[in-house]
Amino acid sequence: MKPYYSDDSVTLHHGDALDVLRAMASGSVNCVVTSPPYYGLRDYGEPGQYGLEETPAAYVERMRDVFSEVRRVLADDGTLWLNIGDSYASTGGTSGVGPDAVVAQTRRQDTGRTRLASTLPPKNLLGIPWRVAFALQDDGWILRNRIVWHKTNAMPESVTDRLSSRSEELFLFAKAQRYWFDLDAIREPAVTADRPATLKTRGGSEWSAKAVKPGSTQQRTPGADGLGHHALGRNPGDVWLIPTAPFSGAHFAVMSPGLARRCIAAGGRPGGIVLDPFAGSCTTGMVANQLGRRFVGIDLSAKYLDLALRTRLAQGVLMFGDAA
Repeated sequence: MKPYYSDDSVTLHHGDALDVLRAMASGSVNCVVTSPPYYGLRDYGEPGQYGLEETPAAYVERMRDVFSEVRRVLADDGTLWLNIGDSYASTGGTSGVGPDAVVAQTRRQDTGRTRLASTLPPKNLLGIPWRVAFALQDDGWILRNRIVWHKTNAMPESVTDRLSSRSEELFLFAKAQRYWFDLDAIREPAVTADRPATLKTRGGSEWSAKAVKPGSTQQRTPGADGLGHHALGRNPGDVWLIPTAPFSGAHFAVMSPGLARRCIAAGGRPGGIVLDPFAGSCTTGMVANQLGRRFVGIDLSAKYLDLALRTRLAQGVLMFGDAA
């Protein structure tokens, strides 16, 4: 399989995610961080694109096929971080926005979304993220966390008969019960005193901070500062307050660099390979390189890959600095 582009830190493939994944070696990546096209939300102007399936069930089955191959190419101790948004049932009709749309044109995005007909009455929230999550779970993935991405700068909505949407789902899946996970890399500053300091394993013996490697299942009661706090900070929990970060290029549905950073820091082995099968503008790749990981990206659009090479991947860390 000849890549679209390759150097020491980045490999990009142009094509359908499922086709490219089938040609990749088993166990060849350490971590997967991705956000596939959401169901019925955008028309990217590419034949065979994901997200325009006839029904929600068809979309879920297509996601199942892709992530079955993702599971094969993922190392046994690897993790999958899947960000996926929801959509509403409508009466149908399409007025899609093509791949040359600009992020900043919010109103155009809102009015130009693709509306797919549904068997459900209009206005129904389809529950797409959980439909996909359950399908992957049925295929053998271990669902470890549902994380709420609270978009602190979410755009306002004009709806008056429901609450505005300010969050999306992020799922953490593992391939096996024991996997690489570095909680210390994403700890937050502690804000309250919980209880007296104790450091213990399940067996009750004293625990040394240098003895437990990322991915260990040892249980520890934080308290290294004497106030009930872990010396490196607290577990960030499963609600992440992270702003969106529009990209002024041609790809308007970009992953937040801050979101990608947490996923890669916690789930990607240092020096390992991070995969995004729906790479788009390569936010995941940019952050992976900044954190010292190699990146493999796949996208159906050559325009997006070219854009990423001209911008986000052009000079790596030196060009983009901190992606948080």
